Amino acid sequence: MTNDKLDDILANLSRPHPEEPAQQAPRTMPASLETNASRVPQDEGKRRQQPREKHDVHGWVVLDKPSGMTSTQAVGAIKRLYKAKRAGHAGTLDPLASGMLPIALGEATKTVPFVMDGRKTYSFTVRWGEERDTDDTEGRATRTSDARPDAAAIRAQLANFIGTVMQVPPQFSAIKVDGERAYDLARDGEVVELASREVRIERLDLVEIPDADTAMFEAECGKGTYVRAIARDLGRALGCFGHVCALRRLKVGPFGPKTMISLAELEALCQKAAAGEGNLADTLHSVETALDDIPALAVSGADAARLQRGQAVLMRGRDAPIFRGTVYVTASGHLVALAEVDRGEIVPKRVFNLAGLLGSRRAETERVTDVGYRQPQG
Repeated sequence: MTNDKLDDILANLSRPHPEEPAQQAPRTMPASLETNASRVPQDEGKRRQQPREKHDVHGWVVLDKPSGMTSTQAVGAIKRLYKAKRAGHAGTLDPLASGMLPIALGEATKTVPFVMDGRKTYSFTVRWGEERDTDDTEGRATRTSDARPDAAAIRAQLANFIGTVMQVPPQFSAIKVDGERAYDLARDGEVVELASREVRIERLDLVEIPDADTAMFEAECGKGTYVRAIARDLGRALGCFGHVCALRRLKVGPFGPKTMISLAELEALCQKAAAGEGNLADTLHSVETALDDIPALAVSGADAARLQRGQAVLMRGRDAPIFRGTVYVTASGHLVALAEVDRGEIVPKRVFNLAGLLGSRRAETERVTDVGYRQPQG
């Protein structure tokens, strides 16, 4: 996506919605009308402005976020395009970074923790010779070096970064210190001392060395790992210092690179859907996609009704589950609840109400209208 296109998208987010007319400059009212105008109820103007239409939309949009856009701006853009009532993302992606930002809509927000706990894959470039206070290009240089590592030196250090390792998060991070975000304290000029944390790095590969000043890597890591900290610590280990100058997220949990869609593509699809030439459900992944790593348990319609009322269900005999822990419960192929199972008892923890626009994998099995909205059954 070009910078001009991104600027247009960001500008559009701040413009009034077509159904929300912009406020005009006040006009001088003739004295003869002032008395009558004062009799108009104060909320008359509010009644004339129709609220923006919102829908129950449930599923995952796997956005290919462009560099220069915050995660919050990206969620706002998706929420507006789908006219969704609720939306949230599964892990912040820095404005500098591009790539995968899974965004949950509607009932999918209840499954966000399962995606956030999944492994993530990143492609990133490190620039040698400078360490910066933000550990990326947006900060100021704090340490410099004329040394530059070669491929052999870099590869010799990579093994020290793989496995379960201790890592100090960047000063400019969302970690809370005495109730305050570390980045807020750092921006105010405070020296932030963050404790090291245990993180898991499954893979760290040297991909390419474009020139003496930069090296490209790919990393697969677990929850809580900071790529900026990897670049910082690798630069220190090599004695040349370094910071991230480019970062792209390729994979999050169950979502792979081929599932991503750009904001420009979504805007085009939304225009086609408005003209009756497409279905927004085709761009949504089902709510259950986030639950691929936990067992599924099918129950009867009667048991599903009890679970949806928040009541536990006790299963006996051959139908009783033989495992313990978290499951997602279905009935006739429909997602019902997230629950905990222990000794045959199913205790609901989160109940789903999936009336509305559903992800395409679910919509194929539902009774839908011609615009993809599921009608509540019964």
